[in-house]
Amino acid sequence: MSAQGITLSYSSSNLKLSVSFRFLLALYAIVPLCVLALWLDRFGFDHALRDMLPSSPSHFLLFNVLFGTPHIIASNLLLFGHADYVGAYKNKLIGMTLFIIAFFGVGSLFIPYRVLYVISACWTVYHVLKQQHGIAKAVCRLPNWAFYSQLWLSVGAGIFIYLGVFLKNSLTPAQAGQILQVAAILTLLLLINTCLCQKRVPGGLGVPFLWANTLLVACSWYVYSQHYYFLAILMPRLVHDITAYSFYVTHDVNRHGEKPTHKLYQLASNWHVPVALVLPMLSFLLTFLLQTYGDELVNLITRTLFATEIYKAVTLGLVGYLALMHYYTEAFVWSAGSPLRRFIRFSGF
Repeated sequence: MSAQGITLSYSSSNLKLSVSFRFLLALYAIVPLCVLALWLDRFGFDHALRDMLPSSPSHFLLFNVLFGTPHIIASNLLLFGHADYVGAYKNKLIGMTLFIIAFFGVGSLFIPYRVLYVISACWTVYHVLKQQHGIAKAVCRLPNWAFYSQLWLSVGAGIFIYLGVFLKNSLTPAQAGQILQVAAILTLLLLINTCLCQKRVPGGLGVPFLWANTLLVACSWYVYSQHYYFLAILMPRLVHDITAYSFYVTHDVNRHGEKPTHKLYQLASNWHVPVALVLPMLSFLLTFLLQTYGDELVNLITRTLFATEIYKAVTLGLVGYLALMHYYTEAFVWSAGSPLRRFIRFSGF
């Protein structure tokens, strides 16, 4: 979702379901819960939880099936599954596809993998935090300089936390320490900046949203510094993904709830499957199938036809393409005046 696109003026009383700001704010409860879990584990169970959890979320299949990839697939299904949306953004979709093929496909033959990974990591963090700050902007009503200082300090700290978590096995102790220190400095600056910006935020949900985004980053740094890497990624991942699904489900209910014109939703209606469950169920199912069987199925075909294998054609190639498209398209498809935004209204402000 675009940082500039979430506004309160665009709504319709004819829409059945709304995106609740109170619900979105409640998602941040995962932050104190993870910190509490850390303290209980540290002081009560001698780090048993930390030792049990995988050192990286990517090593845990269930995490990959539940977080990250499903909402990426859901986003692409929603966009590419509607001919009117594809028609509205056809040129942008074709252009971005060609760019991804050229830069990440052909470019991978010349650009070191570590460079491509860092670029992807930066884009991932920017996408995640821009969504959260973009939504909060509607209730915080910060001036542009304050909003962007909050956003970029959060993104800067988030990037170093992300790299510290996912590259820790390839970093020297000195490098890991430097990354932790830079993340700490940026997090401290974010806390100071939030104290200054708080004075410019109106009442209601503004101040809670402002601090929710700040504490999301600050607590991620703290948990990361204590080597609870899984929890450090879980917090922003859960908040981001469920926030995204709230938009997707709201869109589907408001567009297809009463008289679905899309064949998929017509089929779901005939089977008495609630419209709200169609996209989440399909995206989780496809994620499981792709993560579990995708690469092997592709290699079975390429071994049979060409006597060769393609390294992670699905889990890296296809899912990577969908992720990059998701990062790109989410920046404008929910902005005010877009065809998707016609089916979104807000409540609980």
